[in-house]
Amino acid sequence: MRAMRRLLLLAIAILYLVSIPWYRPTAAEPEIVLGLPDWVAVALGCYVAIALLNSLAWLLTEVPDRSDEERP
Repeated sequence: MRAMRRLLLLAIAILYLVSIPWYRPTAAEPEIVLGLPDWVAVALGCYVAIALLNSLAWLLTEVPDRSDEERP
């Protein structure tokens, strides 16, 4: 479980890096994808994937309930 969460978090970090259009040439003419410039479509796709991977990471995270002894 712990290894899977780490892989998910690593994938999230990579997707954040991919979502930034720093790899595009400065004078590149953007292509239109679904009515958006290609770099915007890539960024939005990355953010959707990040949200999904983040939800999976939280599902794999065990959050212990507070016991009756810890309650005031």
